[in-house]
Amino acid sequence: MSKIRMNTELRTKILNRYRESAEQENTQELESYKQAREQVDLIYPSTFELARQVVERSYPSEDVATCRTLKQKYGEPLDVVAKDKCFHFSYARENPSEDEDKTVTEHFDFGLYGEVDGASYNDERESGKKFAYAYYRDELKAKDLDADILAKQNGKDDNPHKTKHIDLNDKALGYSGYSRYNAHDNNVGIAKNFDKQYELDIIGTSHCRSRTIACTQEEFLIFKMFKQAKGQLIVCHQKWIDSITKQCDAMKTGLKAYRYLSEGVELMTELGVACDEAELIRTNSTGLVIYNPVNLASMIKSMKNTTITREQKIALRKAYEQKSMN
Repeated sequence: MSKIRMNTELRTKILNRYRESAEQENTQELESYKQAREQVDLIYPSTFELARQVVERSYPSEDVATCRTLKQKYGEPLDVVAKDKCFHFSYARENPSEDEDKTVTEHFDFGLYGEVDGASYNDERESGKKFAYAYYRDELKAKDLDADILAKQNGKDDNPHKTKHIDLNDKALGYSGYSRYNAHDNNVGIAKNFDKQYELDIIGTSHCRSRTIACTQEEFLIFKMFKQAKGQLIVCHQKWIDSITKQCDAMKTGLKAYRYLSEGVELMTELGVACDEAELIRTNSTGLVIYNPVNLASMIKSMKNTTITREQKIALRKAYEQKSMN
């Protein structure tokens, strides 16, 4: 039997098969990503409990209850209690130098899409998306979505491909965009449920930048560690995806030089990835079997005699109802 020549379709199949295998392989990069995610799960509840204590020092629960009672009595004019998930915490330096501000202030957002440590003002939204996609990667992948789109597109300008996958991910997570001016966001699903775990009562309906909540330096440093843990998850996710991307780039280079399918199969075998030449021929680039004789014959038959008369529809309906009764 003559050798099967390599083509673009076969190269794509092999590359997709390798990427799937690489994502499942237990590497140091994957382990670091998993550990960073576990660290986020540990630090979130403990840091939020500290935030609760700090916030309630400035907005005591009894004052919140009083405001709600007054609202019931006087209505809308005294609607001054709101839920919020992000806060400006600050502490006073004991001995600031001449070029230092006496007060140190920073914004801390417990929301799923909240900014992470080291993100610039203009990068806040994307840093939040990077965290959300890294944290809920498995859930997004289960919906056949590209949770790694921002990691793959790191450093690249916006483009239609990137925008398309970002929109799909945000929709799947229920993210509609955080308001900078109040605590009432329109998120649903995963994003809404995540955020509701980390909301506290605030007196005053204006946005969080208009209020600063005092804390100690030690408390402030804990809040910083919380932000850094979120950032570390992004870093580990990026390194893992970078590693896979480099491997796939090397695969592309090698596959372009191969003339025959058998060479690609041999490469996969050497890499420890199961790859059958006959299966590659039978499937398309996404793994769907289309060249199996039975499937192909069924598909071709469905392409003809598609017009059904009114009498045929009635007969089919009667047959269906008769079958249901039996």
